[in-house]
Formats: sequence, structure tokens, C-alpha cells
Amino acid sequence: MQLVIVEKPSVAQSIARVIGADERKDGYMEGNGYIVSWCIGHLVELAQPEAYSDAWKKWNYESLPMIPEEWQTEVKSGTAAQYKVLKELMHDARVDSVV
Repeated sequence: MQLVIVEKPSVAQSIARVIGADERKDGYMEGNGYIVSWCIGHLVELAQPEAYSDAWKKWNYESLPMIPEEWQTEVKSGTAAQYKVLKELMHDARVDSVV
């Protein structure tokens, strides 16, 4: 089964209609050997400075530049539900490829 991930729900509906994925689920559509799901803007963003260090909670010119050794990401609170759907779909044993 192919997992197709698109930018937004309206694009997913159009693609799903064309490829025959007409069964609606929570956060995706499925059918005809396809699962079609979508993002809602940016699902993940770079972590805020305070996630790296307490010293970066309130910055000053002396602390600049703030360049972490390893960049961290955070799931945005407004998109967490759709992120969870996509993560589960990408780990679904039925999925053999992602488009």
C-alpha cells in the first residue's frame, strides 16, 4: 500500500478522488491500495532557545550568537493530532512506500 502525504486537506481530497481512496478515516483517506493524508502547515518547528538552556530563557547581547551543538525540533501544539496520525501511518505495517 502506498502512503501519499500532501500539503493540505483540500489537495488530499482531490488526489484521493482521482486514485480511488474514497474511505474516510480520522486524518486520512484510504482505498484502492492507497492511503492519502495531509499536513496542516508546518507540523514541526525548531525548538525555542529555552529548550536548550536555562541561560537562553532571557537572552542578552553577550549570549549571542546562540548556536546549539545539536538542533532540536518540537511538534507544534496546534498540529500535534495530525502529526500523530502521520507518524502512525508511516509506521503502519501495510505501508510499503511513501509519496
